[in-house]
Amino acid sequence: MLKTQKNIWQRVKENAWSYLFLAPTVILFFLFTVYPSVASWVISFYNWSGMEPLTDFSGWNNFIEVATDPGFWRAFKNSFIYMLGVVPIQLSLALLGAIILNNPHLRGNTVYRTLLFLPVITTTAIVGIIMAFIFGTYNGVVNELLMAVKVIDKPVNWLGSTATAMGVVILVGIWKTYGYNLIYWLAGLQSIPKELYEAAKVDGANKAQQLWFITMPLLKPIAVVILLLAIVGSLNVFDLVKVMTNGGPSYATDVVATYIYRYAFSTEIGVPRLGFASAAGVFYGVATMLIALIQGFFMQRANRQRQANEL
Repeated sequence: MLKTQKNIWQRVKENAWSYLFLAPTVILFFLFTVYPSVASWVISFYNWSGMEPLTDFSGWNNFIEVATDPGFWRAFKNSFIYMLGVVPIQLSLALLGAIILNNPHLRGNTVYRTLLFLPVITTTAIVGIIMAFIFGTYNGVVNELLMAVKVIDKPVNWLGSTATAMGVVILVGIWKTYGYNLIYWLAGLQSIPKELYEAAKVDGANKAQQLWFITMPLLKPIAVVILLLAIVGSLNVFDLVKVMTNGGPSYATDVVATYIYRYAFSTEIGVPRLGFASAAGVFYGVATMLIALIQGFFMQRANRQRQANEL
């Protein structure tokens, strides 16, 4: 045991320069990730506006108030509506796009990938502002186009109606983050050994059979990871909703992130309530973590199935 510890410390000393290069990243990680996470748990047990000493301990009162607030559960439901609207459609379209772009005989692959990834690197606030104009009631491109082809007789207030606002936000969300999942699927497809397809061709398998019996089973473990990232990302949507609708109309697009922002920083409720907002964030974070744990269980199962298929 002592010999093992000595060897470990020897390796640390021998590679001390590498820890020096890692230090800035580790420091920033603790400063902007670990510390805020721990602080939010602590603050959630206090009545605190952010402007006075952290002395008014309230225990579980903030959590009880969150759990009994209809506004929180409305935002909670809207977050899952957004996720259920974005994730299935986006992942399906991204997989289809990845299969097409993975074709080595397709010319201009790099150009297509770049164009499809452009929305991802475009600032979300700018995208939200532009989309608000595109879906604007008057002189909006969508209304002008639909009236030109006689689909509608008069302009529709897409972002001002409780019936259509969430649908528009979901549509824009699908387009905005499509490139992420496209690249993930492409990486998964390119990790599948080419020899399997060559062997399947020798055995007389057509393209559809190769897709169903080779591609899809071997993509399962990667698909679970992609699904997890897509779900967590969509459940934490904020900037797009904030810019396009600010949670309106009548809180129809209010998600948990905008709900927390309203109590933590907005003047709509009067004095900010950072303790209450932190409790809401912790409550929602635990729910998201449970989803991630469930998906992790299925990911392990998928990995075991993939290993069995490869054997």
